[in-house]
Amino acid sequence: MQTAVIVLAAGRGERLGGKTPKAFVDLAGKTLLQRTLDNLLQFSGFGWLQPVLSASDLSLYAERVSSGDPRVARPVIGGAERQDSVAAGLAAIPEEFELIAIHDAARCRVSAGDVARVVEVAERSGAAVLAAPCRDTVKLVEDGVVTTTPRRDRCWLAQTPQVFHRSLFAEALAKAQAEDFQGTDDAQLVERLGAPVQVVEGSPGNFKITVPEDLALAARLLALEEAGP
Repeated sequence: MQTAVIVLAAGRGERLGGKTPKAFVDLAGKTLLQRTLDNLLQFSGFGWLQPVLSASDLSLYAERVSSGDPRVARPVIGGAERQDSVAAGLAAIPEEFELIAIHDAARCRVSAGDVARVVEVAERSGAAVLAAPCRDTVKLVEDGVVTTTPRRDRCWLAQTPQVFHRSLFAEALAKAQAEDFQGTDDAQLVERLGAPVQVVEGSPGNFKITVPEDLALAARLLALEEAGP
């Protein structure tokens, strides 16, 4: 199957602080979005990379993101909610791409190896997500009171990319839109169809940059990697 990836970069990143939209925050001389695109381009299976931005960020993209790779398409404008941005990205991808990956630009440390594994499983099964097994005990809480403690061995922390057969995800997205349902991630939409979503264990380093501490950790890891053994 020909594979495309939607790169979601329309978020504002209020928890990260500052006035710069999160995708364009600097990490050791490159924006988070640039680093994300660079890493995704290391996976040769992607034939189309579709950035999705806020309309107000088009000038930032032109100034701070560069790619000579023809697989990177012109950005499209996202919507008010994540699902609106996903829908805009999906609509911009040519129909010949039958396998669709969805990735957050804030996960700028994703590895080509993890991408290859989740794409392979999704092509075979229809839907697959990267995820990390939960190391801590999880409590479900309501009004500040614990309601239950799920078994830790059944708890996984979802990552991206999340990858789907296009027809399956299009059906799931249409159902969510018709029912005015907003999922917390893309796989949840497919789950609502009753379709199985396979879990592929991802790397702990594929964390989402959300708060300043995440950005500082990413900078430290990058410095260690560049220093070598």
